[in-house]
Amino acid sequence: MKKVRLDLFDSQLGLDRGASKGKEMLWYAVKVLFFLTAVPYPSKFKVFLLKIFGAKAGKGVVIKPRVNIHFPWKLAVGDNVWIGEEVFFLNFELLTIGNNVCISQKVFVCGGNHDYKDPTMPYRNGAIVLEDGSWVGACSFVGPNLKIGANTIVSAGSIVTKSLPENGVYKGNPLQLVKERW
Repeated sequence: MKKVRLDLFDSQLGLDRGASKGKEMLWYAVKVLFFLTAVPYPSKFKVFLLKIFGAKAGKGVVIKPRVNIHFPWKLAVGDNVWIGEEVFFLNFELLTIGNNVCISQKVFVCGGNHDYKDPTMPYRNGAIVLEDGSWVGACSFVGPNLKIGANTIVSAGSIVTKSLPENGVYKGNPLQLVKERW
């Protein structure tokens, strides 16, 4: 039987950080000062900072306090998007958020994972897409390599580990379709 060998773990294996160490260090300083704080800095200012670091962001984006964005250069946000308090984007790959999307408080959008079958535990990361009109309820988890379809709702406290079609209302763990939205 194979055993996990943390001494063999390579934290860079399968991870493309997408920026220089200097840029990443500067981003962490900006993130601590303006994003992870409870101080309600204006959303327009936060969007301006994200764009400086390579994010794409539309109009009417609201970013509440204590939002953790791992790599802004791997983030594309549409128009009229709401990002609630304590949302965490672990976006090791591209995170695309469409127009008119709501990501409620304490949602964890996790674009990274490890291959547990390999003793060196390399990353197996994946892009995430939240299509137009989708809504992820508070305290939910969204895993890597999936898409939440247009106008789909994920109810509070749900776990999303596979792509969801459009216009559904889903809840729970395991995730179940409750009804069509429209």
